[in-house]
Amino acid sequence: MDEHGTVTSPADDDTTLVLLTVEEAARRLRIGRTTCFALIRTGELESIDIGRLRRVPADAPAAYLARRRAARRAA
Repeated sequence: MDEHGTVTSPADDDTTLVLLTVEEAARRLRIGRTTCFALIRTGELESIDIGRLRRVPADAPAAYLARRRAARRAA
C-alpha cells in the first residue's frame, strides 16, 4: 500500500516498463479502471492492441496529463 492506502504493485514504480496494463495506467493517473477505458475509447489516452491484449505506452499517462494541463492553461 502507498501513503494513501491504495494497493500498489511493483509495476507502479517500475520505470523500465515500456507498456502498462490498463489497470497500471489507471493507478498512475489515480483514476478508476472504467474511466481509464473511457479515455482510451475516446482516444484521449493512447493505447495499442497486442493480440487480444490492450496496453498503454508507459509515457501515455504523462502525455495525457500534459495535454490536459495545456488545455486548462489555454482556457
